[in-house]
Amino acid sequence: MHEARLMRDLMTRITGVAAGNGGGRVAGVHVWLGALSHFTPHHFAEHFVDESAGSIAEGAVLTCDMSDDPTHADALTVRLISIELAPD
Repeated sequence: MHEARLMRDLMTRITGVAAGNGGGRVAGVHVWLGALSHFTPHHFAEHFVDESAGSIAEGAVLTCDMSDDPTHADALTVRLISIELAPD
C-alpha cells in the first residue's frame, strides 16, 4: 500500500531528525503533501495518528501543506518540512 510505505518512511525520517538533534519527544511535525500522494490533510492526519502510536511522535501537533500541482517533481511524495522537539 502506497500510503503505508509513505508513512513508514516519514516516521523513519522523523525519528532520524529527532535523534540527530538530541532525541526526545516530538512536539510538532510539519509536512508537505504532494498532489498525487493519495492524501488529504485529514486522511494524512488519521494515518499519522496510527503510525506514530507508541513512538516519540505520538501526540505531536501536525501541520499539513497540500500541493495542488500534479506536475510538481515531488507530486507523489510526502515531504518532511520540519519537526519541533518537546522541551526537556
